[in-house]
Amino acid sequence: MTSISSGTLLADDLDMLESESIHIVREVAGEFDRPVILFSGGKDSTVLLHLAVKAFWPAPVPFPLLHVDTGHNFEEVIAFRDRIAERYGLRLEVARVQEWIDDGRLAERPDGLRNPLQTLPLLDAINSLRYDAAFGGARRDEERARAKERIFSLRNGFGQWEPRRQRPELWNLYNGRHRAGEHVRVFPLSNWTERDIWRYVEREGIELPSIYFAHRRAVFRRSGMWLTAGPWGGARPGEDVHELTVRYRTVGDGSCTGAVESEASSVAEVIAEVAASRLTERGASRADDLVSEAAMEDRKRTGYF
Repeated sequence: MTSISSGTLLADDLDMLESESIHIVREVAGEFDRPVILFSGGKDSTVLLHLAVKAFWPAPVPFPLLHVDTGHNFEEVIAFRDRIAERYGLRLEVARVQEWIDDGRLAERPDGLRNPLQTLPLLDAINSLRYDAAFGGARRDEERARAKERIFSLRNGFGQWEPRRQRPELWNLYNGRHRAGEHVRVFPLSNWTERDIWRYVEREGIELPSIYFAHRRAVFRRSGMWLTAGPWGGARPGEDVHELTVRYRTVGDGSCTGAVESEASSVAEVIAEVAASRLTERGASRADDLVSEAAMEDRKRTGYF
C-alpha cells in the first residue's frame, strides 16, 4: 500500500473525489431537463463550477448559475462572482433578497440576519425559471444536518426537505425521479472535506476571492466571532473595534459570517491551518448556525440550501 508520506495516496484520493463529482455532474445532465448551479463565489461553489467545466470540456457548461444575494454579501465576493460568470460565458441569474423586502414578500428580521431570508427567493427562482435540479456546494463534514443528506436530495412541491423520503444510493446509482412541481438538490461535493477543497484548489490553481487569505480588517467581537461592519450594521455599544489580521473560512451574509485570526496568506498555509483546526468552518464562523442545535436542519426542512 502506498504510504501517505510519499504524497501519492493523497493525490489518488483527490483523483477519486474529482472522478466521483464529475460523474454526478454528468448524471444530472443526462437525467434532468433544466439544471442550475447555485453559485455564490465561495470556495465550494467555485470548485463545483471548476468540476462542471472539466466535465464538459471543450464544450461549454450547459447550465446557468443562480445566486441568492442577501444584499449583505462581501463586495470582494460579489465582484469575483461576476468576473467568473463572465470568464466562462455563463448566464448568471441573481435573486435579490432586497427585492422581496421592498415589495413586502419578506420582512427584515429583528436580529438583522438575512441568511434565513434566502429560502423564499431561492424557491421562487427555482419555480419561476422551472429548474428541476439545483447543484449545491454543500459538504457532509460542514454540519450535522448536511451529513444526513443524500447526494440526490428530493425536495417536495414546496421545496421542503423530508428526511424520510431520502433514497438509497448504492453502487453510485442516483435516482432523479420526481413528480411535477418537485425538484432535486444535487451535492457533488458531499464526500469532500474542507481540507480536500483546499488541496484541490492548490492542485488545480483555482482562483478564489481574496478574503479567504490573511488581510488586515477592522473587526469587533460578538457571539464569540470577529465580525466586520457593513451595510448590515456595525459594532454596538460596548463592542470595541480592533484592527486585526484575519481571513474568512467561509463567505456568506456579512451580518453572521465571522473572520478568524490568521496569518495564512497562501493556499499552502491555509491547508496547514485547516489540518490543525478542530472546528468546522461553519462551527467557527457562522452565527446563524448557533441559533439552536437544529438550526440548519430546521432551515433545510423549509427549503434552504
